[in-house]
Amino acid sequence: MTSSSPAPARMLTDVVVMTRRNLYAHLRMPALIATATALPIMWVLLFNFVFGGALQPADVEYIDFLVPGVMVLAVTFNLNNAAVGVAEDLSQGMIHRFRSLPMTRWALLAGRAVFDTVRNLLAVLVVIGVGALCGFRFHNGAGAAVASVALALAFGVAMSWLGAFIGLLARGVETASMTSLLLAIPTVFVASLFVPVASMPGWLQAVARVNPVTPAVDATRALVLGGPVARPVVLTLAWTVGLLAVLVPLTVLRYRRIRA
Repeated sequence: MTSSSPAPARMLTDVVVMTRRNLYAHLRMPALIATATALPIMWVLLFNFVFGGALQPADVEYIDFLVPGVMVLAVTFNLNNAAVGVAEDLSQGMIHRFRSLPMTRWALLAGRAVFDTVRNLLAVLVVIGVGALCGFRFHNGAGAAVASVALALAFGVAMSWLGAFIGLLARGVETASMTSLLLAIPTVFVASLFVPVASMPGWLQAVARVNPVTPAVDATRALVLGGPVARPVVLTLAWTVGLLAVLVPLTVLRYRRIRA
């Protein structure tokens, strides 16, 4: 790139290069793609066929209740992939190499977030496809269906930055993986993902209602099934923007302060 390139174009080019790097790395390792799709498939099949009869809501088919939740689960669990990916780059010295190049400092992190969004889109489409084979249908029109996917992906961007922050803090791959899983597992289960919040004990309901995953699931589910969407959508967007407003500066600051 020539030095005459305008700064915004240079930054965008750097982000695209880092995004392509992550895409190519995954394309060269089909096992990573399989991992990205296997977990959402497992959640849909396991909960629908094993637990669906016991968890069946009174007013909707369980597969229609479940799939919107698993869409959010897929993007939330991706924080583990982001944490491990960033920790691997750090442990292998790739971050220090990129920092020595004439490129935008935060392009590596932004490229990771863009790549994670593509990966999340694949996972969400797999969830919808497997759900459709099990009887899942969108009940609120094509526009709301697209909005439900877009909302899940937007929430996933915040989860990606959270994963990147964990990866930079942990430094080791094993620590990053364990820390992110210990955060993701209770976060997705203590929410309205698999069961209504009202079915939980009172003290746990209070925890579930302040969990950012709960409004994300409620908003996605309302867009899929129909019903009031304004409040959960606003809450989800507020959580997403709020998390990004905190995590992006913290992650970039941590990235800048890393020493070889």
